[in-house]
Amino acid sequence: MKHLPKLVGAALVASLGLFAPAARAATPPDTLIQAWAIDDIISLDPAEVFEFTASEILGNSYQGLIGYDVKDVSNIFGVVAEKWDISADGKTYTFTIRDGLKFASGNPITASDAVFSLRRAVKLDKSPAFILTQFGFTADNVDAMIRQTGPMTFEYEIDKAYAPTLVLYCLTATVGFIVDEKLAMEHAVDGDFGYNWLKTGYAGSGAFTIREWRANEVVVLERNDNYSGPTPAMARTIYRHIPEAATQRLLLEQGDIDIARNVSADSIDVLAANPGLAVDSGVKGSIYYLGLNQKNPILAIPEVRQAMKYLIDYATIADTIMKGRVTVHQAFLPRGFLGALEDTPFALNVVKAKELLAAAGYPNGFTVTMDTRNTDEITSIGTAIQQTMALAGITVEIIPGDGQQTLTKYRARNHDIYIGRWGPDYQDPHTNADTFARNPNNADDATSKPLAWRNAWNIPEMTARTDAAVLEADAGKRAQMYLDLQAEHQQTSPFIIMFQEIEVMARRANVQGYVVGPSFNDNSFRAVTK
Repeated sequence: MKHLPKLVGAALVASLGLFAPAARAATPPDTLIQAWAIDDIISLDPAEVFEFTASEILGNSYQGLIGYDVKDVSNIFGVVAEKWDISADGKTYTFTIRDGLKFASGNPITASDAVFSLRRAVKLDKSPAFILTQFGFTADNVDAMIRQTGPMTFEYEIDKAYAPTLVLYCLTATVGFIVDEKLAMEHAVDGDFGYNWLKTGYAGSGAFTIREWRANEVVVLERNDNYSGPTPAMARTIYRHIPEAATQRLLLEQGDIDIARNVSADSIDVLAANPGLAVDSGVKGSIYYLGLNQKNPILAIPEVRQAMKYLIDYATIADTIMKGRVTVHQAFLPRGFLGALEDTPFALNVVKAKELLAAAGYPNGFTVTMDTRNTDEITSIGTAIQQTMALAGITVEIIPGDGQQTLTKYRARNHDIYIGRWGPDYQDPHTNADTFARNPNNADDATSKPLAWRNAWNIPEMTARTDAAVLEADAGKRAQMYLDLQAEHQQTSPFIIMFQEIEVMARRANVQGYVVGPSFNDNSFRAVTK
């Protein structure tokens, strides 16, 4: 990989006119330029990335051991791994690395890199580490449990005989992406496995390299000449931080960008009718929800939680503010997953909500704060919720912030209410059950910090049921276990689950080959042509 100076990167950005106000006739033919709200990027290290934008960037710049067909996620195949075998007791997976693969640096990919990457993620123990540690790995035992057995082979020994698809799907998550051990360790300081460098650096093998990230401004990726797959037509792709949907639309219509990623509901039909543009959409596994922090004694009252579920006008928000971009959904498993519950028992009912608030001892309501990311859609949803909550006397004070600010506060359990958008980390139902319905340790210093923990919801019994579901071998029985969990969760949890996302993007008509996948790290511009 070529590490160009920051000034050179800035010169490239300027030469492409990324910040020039004047309209251009067209974007460069070898460059894909996207406008998106990218203020949620906190890190570019696969061991730490847990946000939508960075997940998509890593999906195009790193590779994992395992992949799947985005049109049929049941079709699992090897990427960096050529094959794998599972022991008779279901607890040891032996992976063989594909010969001839290289990182962007030119270093060969070997079993040592895979072992290093997985051990590193466990030892660093950042937000997504639980995807791996749920299989019994700890900083103390991971060296023994994930072990190299040859130049191109290694063993991955787990603590129980989980459903094989769960184990494999977890390795498709960004936390399982393979990092260039030699390059990362060249930048290691004080035993950090190169973490401080990789927060903004790059050590992958995907179709594109990450050349530069400037927070709340731009991300620049360049074609990886050592990529093992088909050579991308685009020499580079650039994300511009343009949070306003109206500005994105204007830039797209002028030809200053190729793709607008945040399309407002009132723009979809207009953009689709423009012969020079096209609108694409795809159902995502992402869901929108409110998290009610149980450290707030008022929000910890069951009747209060229930009342608030009746103080959102789900249908109106879905049909107006978010028209074409969401569908009403009120369970933690998105449609399309094994055992997804599609019942929607809640609708705006102010009378019912007032009865519940009176039973809770708050007949006149109360005041509470709500942290919202300051994008158009989240701001609009927050304002709509603020208005309907007020109908029952609940005063919601909105605290806006950029993605990094609101996420950091949320992860520290310092919020009252948080408007969240959660995407599955892998294509197994445990991915969402593990975070919405499981909290093995509610202490402030817990190592596992799922969404239930972030909202201080202590649920030992539900946690045990979630743990049991992941070990059920019969698919039908397992599906019913998840249906039962969701039905209880709807009625008792501090989560108000509202919508399932439909991702909508608008592009110039000459831009072809962009893949909208079920998860954001499945979104791919490797095959884009112009």
